[in-house]
Amino acid sequence: MAAIGRERMKPIIASAISVTIGICCIGAANGMYKSSDLVQSNFAAWNAHDADKVASLYTDDVIYEDVPFGLVARGHAEMRKMAADFFASIPDLKLEVVSSTSVGNRGSVEWIFSGTDMGLYKTGKKFSVRGASVYAVRDGKFSGNRDYYDSASIMRQVGVLPKAAQ
Repeated sequence: MAAIGRERMKPIIASAISVTIGICCIGAANGMYKSSDLVQSNFAAWNAHDADKVASLYTDDVIYEDVPFGLVARGHAEMRKMAADFFASIPDLKLEVVSSTSVGNRGSVEWIFSGTDMGLYKTGKKFSVRGASVYAVRDGKFSGNRDYYDSASIMRQVGVLPKAAQ
């Protein structure tokens, strides 16, 4: 009797595994698609210099860190202010997505950040630097973000630091 019970269970287990794998894979793919859309919306908002739109893409309790400059924004008001301050300091700020990846509710984006320094060091010189963001998503919005890039590269390009030795 036990052997017959096991034989009948095999198709049920196989079906359960198929359903579980299907749900996981479809869920992961849908999560990736949504994160990709969110990333594109975020870059569009930054490139439009729309601080309100930028802030709207983040949760009420977001923690956004610009690691090189040691800046941290907590919540919508601080997120909006950080974006507005960047727009004032770099009036032609542009962000370009190089690549992005996401798994579940986490992801990363490699990008190019460029513009003219009018407020960071007040040199009026152009710069361009590669960087990356690591983010978390909750309920269709960014709940956390950390930006990493070489601020010394920006400083060299705008003349605040000497050119790197070749």
